[in-house]
Amino acid sequence: MRAVAALLDSRAALGALRRTLPRGAAPVAACRSVKGLELALRTRLLEAIVLGAAVARQLSLEALRTRFPNIPIVVFGVLRSEDAELLLSWQRLAVAAVAIEGVDDPVIGDLVVRESVSARRAAALAEVPRLLRLSEPLQRKTWELLVAEFGRPPRTATLARSLRLSREHLSRQFGAGGAPNLKRVADLLTVHAALSLLGNPGYSVPAVAGLLDFGTPSHLRLVVKRITGLGVEEARGLGERDVLGRFLRMSARTRR
Repeated sequence: MRAVAALLDSRAALGALRRTLPRGAAPVAACRSVKGLELALRTRLLEAIVLGAAVARQLSLEALRTRFPNIPIVVFGVLRSEDAELLLSWQRLAVAAVAIEGVDDPVIGDLVVRESVSARRAAALAEVPRLLRLSEPLQRKTWELLVAEFGRPPRTATLARSLRLSREHLSRQFGAGGAPNLKRVADLLTVHAALSLLGNPGYSVPAVAGLLDFGTPSHLRLVVKRITGLGVEEARGLGERDVLGRFLRMSARTRR
């Protein structure tokens, strides 16, 4: 289940974050300690990590960024005029955003969502529907449902219920006009999520398999192989365009 992990300096900051997250956003997983944050990292698909300014000063932020570079970090807390050097150090560590408690409270939720994994994923996949020839309204609507959340996409039966169609009709219409079939596109998005998670050195293949609700790491390896033609360790270094290129080439061969 998705979450925004929050280890903040005050209850007021936590309340502001919870109140201002838009409807439909991932819920807040409040952490009371660094151990709690580590637990959230192991057990939840994190959209972002929100740290209090005092916490960020005390925490080994560099180590956290090294282990989990693909999870955005937002700092939200009280800052002083003499913190300029600290702010520069956070910028060097690619902290996604800094918000001031007591000033940015009304917008902190929107800020976190704007910097979230899902927002970055949507931007990265913006051109994919065109490349996959998803031009019809039903195809586009189905794509929107597939990418609505970071992680494994909904099953075909779930999509069909949302669209008030039969599974067979949805599958047939989605693959019309030369588009790949629905199952393969869902697998592509699963692999995209898996490789994004594996871009964090802090995650092993078994850990990612668990976060994405695979029964075994072997099942994840099989899906990655089916979409990219590579083993997980080889695919781990692929960029987003490389994954899509491999998918398109393998889909073309499958249709021959």
